[in-house]
Amino acid sequence: MKRIFLNAFVIAGLGLAVTGCKNNNKEADMAETKEVATAEAESMEFTVDTASSVIEWKGEKPTGTHTGTIKVANGSFMANDSVVESGTFVINMNSIEVTDLEGDQKSNLEAHLKGTVEGKEGDFFNVNEFPEAIFEVTGISEEEGQPMLQGNLTIKEETKNISFPVNISNDGEMMEITSEEFTIDRTKWNVNYGSKSVFDGLGDKFINDDVTLKINLKAKKA
Repeated sequence: MKRIFLNAFVIAGLGLAVTGCKNNNKEADMAETKEVATAEAESMEFTVDTASSVIEWKGEKPTGTHTGTIKVANGSFMANDSVVESGTFVINMNSIEVTDLEGDQKSNLEAHLKGTVEGKEGDFFNVNEFPEAIFEVTGISEEEGQPMLQGNLTIKEETKNISFPVNISNDGEMMEITSEEFTIDRTKWNVNYGSKSVFDGLGDKFINDDVTLKINLKAKKA
């Protein structure tokens, strides 16, 4: 398989990004919104296979950890030979699933995360008002030999540019983009429920601001 590297595009100012490492996972570098990358006219399109693409998530609190998945609604990437030049994928927030619980506990937590419980719509993602999240590629950098995918992530109409480690491969017909585990601070997208950095007096009844993500995308040649 050929290794693919995205064009470096609009990476000036990365020195302002916040970096760190928590829970042995890379914390996504974060900066202000950047210009979305564009592709050359002769570029080849790859369409995301939504059936085999998934985002895994993990949230933690003092009393335990919850894990789950979110589906990708659609997406595509443009590549010129062995270089990916641009891309976007849309995340279906209605597809949030909890994988570590069963029965009522599972359905109750899923409903709370989605905001489909009356009176708790704004606690987390409020999917009726914000049914989609979007990631738009802005470029790539390299950190100690590791490709770092950069893009604008929009959740609940709040957009931040993030950068996280990825492995990207292509056999001419199928492209696969797989991230290492990385974390984002949910409060940067106004997901504040249970955050001790936002609310006082929570004691040990808080939920960590950092959410761990792992992205697995497969895209077919269009």
